[in-house]
Amino acid sequence: MIRKIVTVLVVLPVALLIVLFAVANRTPVAISLDPFAGQPPMFAASIPLFVLLLIVLIAGVIVGGISSWLRQSRWRRRARRLAGELKAARTEAEALRRQLETRVAQPQQSSIAAIAYRHPTAA
Repeated sequence: MIRKIVTVLVVLPVALLIVLFAVANRTPVAISLDPFAGQPPMFAASIPLFVLLLIVLIAGVIVGGISSWLRQSRWRRRARRLAGELKAARTEAEALRRQLETRVAQPQQSSIAAIAYRHPTAA
Protein backbone atom coordinates (compact mmCIF):
# COMPACT_ATOMS: atom_id res chain seq x y z
CA MET A 1 0.00 0.00 0.00
CA ILE A 2 2.80 2.41 0.91
CA ARG A 3 4.61 1.49 -2.29
CA LYS A 4 1.59 2.50 -4.37
CA ILE A 5 1.28 5.79 -2.51
CA VAL A 6 4.97 6.59 -3.01
CA THR A 7 4.71 5.63 -6.69
CA VAL A 8 1.76 7.97 -7.16
CA LEU A 9 3.55 10.75 -5.29
CA VAL A 10 6.59 10.40 -7.58
CA VAL A 11 5.04 9.47 -10.95
CA LEU A 12 2.22 11.99 -10.88
CA PRO A 13 4.44 15.10 -10.49
CA VAL A 14 6.94 13.81 -13.08
CA ALA A 15 4.15 13.14 -15.57
CA LEU A 16 2.70 16.58 -14.88
CA LEU A 17 6.10 18.20 -15.49
CA ILE A 18 6.50 16.31 -18.79
CA VAL A 19 3.08 17.45 -19.99
CA LEU A 20 3.75 21.06 -18.95
CA PHE A 21 7.13 21.01 -20.71
CA ALA A 22 5.56 19.55 -23.86
CA VAL A 23 2.84 22.20 -23.96
CA ALA A 24 5.31 25.04 -23.32
CA ASN A 25 7.83 23.88 -25.99
CA ARG A 26 5.74 23.12 -29.05
CA THR A 27 7.67 25.35 -31.42
CA PRO A 28 9.91 23.51 -33.88
CA VAL A 29 13.68 23.68 -33.54
CA ALA A 30 16.24 22.86 -36.24
CA ILE A 31 18.28 19.78 -35.45
CA SER A 32 21.49 19.23 -37.41
CA LEU A 33 24.14 16.56 -37.01
CA ASP A 34 26.62 18.30 -39.33
CA PRO A 35 29.02 20.47 -37.27
CA PHE A 36 30.69 22.02 -40.34
CA ALA A 37 27.52 23.00 -42.16
CA GLY A 38 26.88 26.52 -43.21
CA GLN A 39 23.57 28.28 -43.29
CA PRO A 40 21.25 26.40 -43.87
CA PRO A 41 22.67 23.06 -42.75
CA MET A 42 22.71 20.29 -45.33
CA PHE A 43 21.26 17.58 -43.07
CA ALA A 44 18.68 19.12 -40.78
CA ALA A 45 15.29 18.31 -39.33
CA SER A 46 12.78 20.60 -37.76
CA ILE A 47 10.90 18.99 -34.88
CA PRO A 48 9.34 20.28 -31.65
CA LEU A 49 11.77 20.47 -28.74
CA PHE A 50 9.72 18.21 -26.45
CA VAL A 51 9.72 15.46 -29.11
CA LEU A 52 13.50 15.69 -29.34
CA LEU A 53 13.88 15.45 -25.57
CA LEU A 54 11.48 12.49 -25.34
CA ILE A 55 13.43 10.69 -28.08
CA VAL A 56 16.70 11.33 -26.24
CA LEU A 57 15.12 10.15 -22.96
CA ILE A 58 13.85 6.93 -24.52
CA ALA A 59 17.21 6.29 -26.20
CA GLY A 60 18.97 6.83 -22.86
CA VAL A 61 16.72 4.33 -21.12
CA ILE A 62 17.33 1.75 -23.86
CA VAL A 63 21.11 2.24 -23.86
CA GLY A 64 21.21 2.12 -20.04
CA GLY A 65 19.13 -1.05 -19.97
CA ILE A 66 21.35 -2.77 -22.52
CA SER A 67 24.47 -1.67 -20.64
CA SER A 68 23.09 -2.95 -17.35
CA TRP A 69 22.03 -6.25 -18.93
CA LEU A 70 25.49 -6.79 -20.41
CA ARG A 71 27.24 -6.01 -17.11
CA GLN A 72 25.07 -8.53 -15.25
CA SER A 73 25.92 -11.45 -17.57
CA ARG A 74 28.51 -12.78 -15.09
CA TRP A 75 25.89 -12.98 -12.33
CA ARG A 76 23.31 -14.62 -14.58
CA ARG A 77 25.88 -17.23 -15.66
CA ARG A 78 26.76 -17.92 -12.02
CA ALA A 79 23.08 -18.22 -11.09
CA ARG A 80 22.51 -20.76 -13.89
CA ARG A 81 25.53 -22.80 -12.77
CA LEU A 82 24.42 -22.76 -9.13
CA ALA A 83 20.88 -23.71 -10.11
CA GLY A 84 22.26 -26.72 -12.00
CA GLU A 85 24.37 -27.73 -9.01
CA LEU A 86 21.36 -27.37 -6.71
CA LYS A 87 19.24 -29.55 -8.97
CA ALA A 88 21.96 -32.23 -9.04
CA ALA A 89 22.32 -32.09 -5.24
CA ARG A 90 18.57 -32.41 -4.75
CA THR A 91 18.46 -35.39 -7.09
CA GLU A 92 21.33 -37.04 -5.23
CA ALA A 93 19.74 -36.33 -1.85
CA GLU A 94 16.45 -37.84 -3.01
CA ALA A 95 18.24 -40.97 -4.28
CA LEU A 96 20.10 -41.32 -0.98
CA ARG A 97 16.85 -40.79 0.95
CA ARG A 98 15.14 -43.56 -1.05
CA GLN A 99 18.14 -45.83 -0.52
CA LEU A 100 18.04 -45.17 3.23
CA GLU A 101 14.30 -45.85 3.37
CA THR A 102 14.75 -49.22 1.65
CA ARG A 103 17.50 -50.21 4.10
CA VAL A 104 15.43 -49.16 7.10
CA ALA A 105 12.44 -51.09 5.75
CA GLN A 106 14.48 -54.31 5.59
CA PRO A 107 14.34 -56.46 8.76
CA GLN A 108 17.22 -55.81 11.13
CA GLN A 109 19.10 -58.66 12.75
CA SER A 110 19.15 -58.00 16.44
CA SER A 111 21.53 -60.70 17.54
CA ILE A 112 25.09 -59.69 18.30
CA ALA A 113 26.27 -62.99 16.86
CA ALA A 114 24.43 -62.26 13.60
CA ILE A 115 26.16 -58.90 13.37
CA ALA A 116 29.60 -60.24 14.25
CA TYR A 117 29.43 -63.26 11.94
CA ARG A 118 27.75 -61.75 8.93
CA HIS A 119 28.17 -63.58 5.62
CA PRO A 120 30.70 -61.81 3.31
CA THR A 121 28.19 -61.49 0.47
CA ALA A 122 25.54 -59.80 2.65
CA ALA A 123 25.00 -56.12 2.09
